[in-house]
Amino acid sequence: MAQRVPVSEACGPAASKRVSRVRVAVRLRPYMEKQDKKAEGPCVRGLGPQSLEIVNWRNATETLQYQFDAFHGEQASQQEIFLSSVKPVLPHVLSGQNASVFAYGPTGAGKTHTMLGNPEEPGLIPRAVREVFSLATERERESADWTYSVGMSYLEIYNEKVLDLLSPGSTDLPIREDKDRNIVVQGLTHMPIDSFSHFHALFAPASLNRTTASTKLNQRSSRSHAILLIKVVRSLKSPPYRQQMGKLYLVDLAGSEDNRRTGNQGLRLKESGAINLSLFTLSKVVDALNVGGAGRVPYRDSKLTRLLQDSLGGSAHSVMIANIAPEYKYYFDTFSALNFAAKSKLIVNRPFVREAVPSCAPTVPVKRPRDEQGPRAASEPHRKRSKEGAGDEHDGDPGQGRPCRCVGEHLLTDAGRKCTPKLSSCPLHRPPPSPPVSSVLERLLALEKLMMGSPERERLKLLKTVAESRKEIQELRRKQQELESRALVINTSDKAVPPFHRKQSTAARPKKQQAVVPPLQVLQPVPPTSVCKPLLCASVKSQQVTKALKGKENKQAGSCGSEGDWASRLDPTMLERSRQQILSVLNTGTLRELKGLQLIGDKKAKLIQGWREIHGSFAQVEDLQRIEGITAKRFSSFLKANVLCSVGK
Repeated sequence: MAQRVPVSEACGPAASKRVSRVRVAVRLRPYMEKQDKKAEGPCVRGLGPQSLEIVNWRNATETLQYQFDAFHGEQASQQEIFLSSVKPVLPHVLSGQNASVFAYGPTGAGKTHTMLGNPEEPGLIPRAVREVFSLATERERESADWTYSVGMSYLEIYNEKVLDLLSPGSTDLPIREDKDRNIVVQGLTHMPIDSFSHFHALFAPASLNRTTASTKLNQRSSRSHAILLIKVVRSLKSPPYRQQMGKLYLVDLAGSEDNRRTGNQGLRLKESGAINLSLFTLSKVVDALNVGGAGRVPYRDSKLTRLLQDSLGGSAHSVMIANIAPEYKYYFDTFSALNFAAKSKLIVNRPFVREAVPSCAPTVPVKRPRDEQGPRAASEPHRKRSKEGAGDEHDGDPGQGRPCRCVGEHLLTDAGRKCTPKLSSCPLHRPPPSPPVSSVLERLLALEKLMMGSPERERLKLLKTVAESRKEIQELRRKQQELESRALVINTSDKAVPPFHRKQSTAARPKKQQAVVPPLQVLQPVPPTSVCKPLLCASVKSQQVTKALKGKENKQAGSCGSEGDWASRLDPTMLERSRQQILSVLNTGTLRELKGLQLIGDKKAKLIQGWREIHGSFAQVEDLQRIEGITAKRFSSFLKANVLCSVGK
């Protein structure tokens, strides 16, 4: 079973870090004049070995600058990219840790060329595999205690289906999580390889099985995500025969596509939809990891992100090669790729060494059942305790003519008794370190104390229950006394019904109280007039209230509708001055001043301003009625309120 070992305990160069940030390198594809029909020139240029700038699409006179771990310009070679970005993470794979290198970018930006290359300029994948074999050979030469074995698997994700490229006839393979929480593809072909030439003989024909097609932007566009898995197992030759397993993921992602420019239709359109959906899920994973916290990371929303779970926020040393194009026709694709790369470099992984110990190696003492310990074990408990504690006493010796067999890490005779293991005959079965007898005695004393203390806990629990019951009884008695006192006060006026008193019991066991049922009382019938009279009074009263409300409404309507009642009581000069002030505010007032008028809110103030911009100034105050929603009745109320307010000031 694989187990995690802290990185500080691992040997090799991988032992210096506990966390690893995703390293991001940007590669700029050479400028192609054929694709720049408008002769606009490049929109991206490098500023240094780690920085670049791109034209701001909102303002062509400005540029946006980005800072990454490495920037490779148009003249950068495959060897330079490999040495600066990929080679530093390969030693971790040989030390039992995971590493991943994946190319990201829009379609036509050169991702497949970066990963595969050509016979003259090999890509990152053949260079990385050659370097793995070189490091394994060098370490075997330096230390004879370890051996290295290398294997490979090759798959593609096409239309959200996992296909085995080493076995072309395979169907969609399921993705599982094993007991050690490692992501595995069930049924994926794993081929052991012993040299780079052996790898190339398997990898070259398998690459031809990958799905590709031609679009308007790319003559040989990848229609799937390709993932090459290189597994390195590091085994210790001497006991305890430990094994450390490291995995190297080399991923060539399909590029995001704009179907308006690629001209995809039919099957190509379906393929681009699956590609864009998986890349969108990848972006959501990066955003969720940058936010942090205990939120959900949508790894399971796509098979691509499920396989890259270790690479993003997991336990791998990750390197991302972001490929971009300099032409203006790729501007928005390049802009989004740079933003994605900037977010990805903030992700932190926590690598660890995956180490497995063979099942036959002794890890913990094996406790045998009682029936295998022989008849003497029941009569000698002290011998049994010493066997379990020290593990160094034995009842037989395989050298005395009694044959022994190997069970667990002990040698058992035919009688089933334990004897000293023979290290010469079974070098794996070494006895574990014996714990001191005092620790066994301490555990026995603690167990005895626990068993003796059990009745005490039960007694305390019972006492607590009795105390709670007594408390409930006292509370019920108190409530009963309150009810009796209330009943006594209510029944003082009625002597026919005696007050309720609890009968005191004189016997040992109280008798059940008999229920007392009082005789029925015949009520006097209510005459019909007494019922109809209140109803009649209520109807008359409701009619009076209705008439009063109607009279009040008519009075209010008359007071609001007629201006002469209140205007005749004012001085004409003062009235005219108030009207002029209101007219001045309506014509020249700001939104705040208009809202300061009585019965004018925010909506009406904006309507007044809009009417003023369209029709000009108000000739008289009565023109306010031309605004939507201001009726004659509302205008009269508005004029009265503002004039009286002005006079009051």
